[in-house]
Amino acid sequence: MMFRLILFVAALTFLPLHMARASGGEAEPLVHQHWHFSGAFGTYDRAALQRGYKIYREVCASCHSMKQLSFRNLTDLGYNENQIKAIAGEYSVEDGPNEEGEMFERPARPSDSFPAPFANDKAAAYANGGALPPDLSLIIKARHHGSDYVYGLLTGYEEAPHDAHLLDGQYWNKYMPGHVIAMAPPLSDGQVAYEDGSPDTTQQYAADVVEFLTWAGDPHMETRKRTGLKAIMFLVVFAFVMYAVKRQIWSDVH
Repeated sequence: MMFRLILFVAALTFLPLHMARASGGEAEPLVHQHWHFSGAFGTYDRAALQRGYKIYREVCASCHSMKQLSFRNLTDLGYNENQIKAIAGEYSVEDGPNEEGEMFERPARPSDSFPAPFANDKAAAYANGGALPPDLSLIIKARHHGSDYVYGLLTGYEEAPHDAHLLDGQYWNKYMPGHVIAMAPPLSDGQVAYEDGSPDTTQQYAADVVEFLTWAGDPHMETRKRTGLKAIMFLVVFAFVMYAVKRQIWSDVH
């Protein structure tokens, strides 16, 4: 009985490693990127956020939803009310029922959430070869070292080794656990034109969309950091005041 238990534990321990090797091996270590929002004093780059939204809108939105975002949230990116109304007006959303009890389509409003590219998860999986594209609202939060991970995934596509066996619809990515990924390379040089003169490269696209996705998952980061800094400054001043009060109270005690 004890021998069987040892075999069972050993199988649970080494099976994941065996599966990783069988599917292509462990992912390469992520390369840490310098992000504008990193550190205690980091902030979001508004120009990068707008470029990142452009990448999401023109490339990622055809497969990936962002259910937690509304068009009015784009004010944080630097868009004004008229620009947001114009952006929302380019989409149609289902509303209703009307007086006849039927659903109908209408132009989206700033208060509406980003429309999903598919009617439901089954339709999304069917259109993508059985792989369900994840919602990107919190994708940075959902992954360890999320910003570096997503950047690495977007820039880590390579030709598969000669001894690798990929099925139709599978691709080789050095940062993907097992190296096999169902998503085709979404970015390529010159794919999207930037109006501000930024480089039209895969690396720039990836960095900008990661900036946008990081903001989407943590839109209140800047406020939280400012509040934390004010709290620390208050505590430092308060500590000096309390020290001065203590010396004053106990000045006559030897």
